[in-house]
Amino acid sequence: MGRRKKLINNTTIPQHQIEAIARCILPDILAFYESEEGQQEFAKWKEQRVAEKPESKIE
Repeated sequence: MGRRKKLINNTTIPQHQIEAIARCILPDILAFYESEEGQQEFAKWKEQRVAEKPESKIE
């Protein structure tokens, strides 16, 4: 059984309101990333991350 990660809320917004908003927008976020457009955006983001990542030198 996994332990629940402790949440850090450094705002004046109550945690229950943050969670309510997250529950409302999560289906839209998931639908976007499952769509063809979302897949393309994610692939583009991954390519940018690889390009920006400094080369690690093994000596």
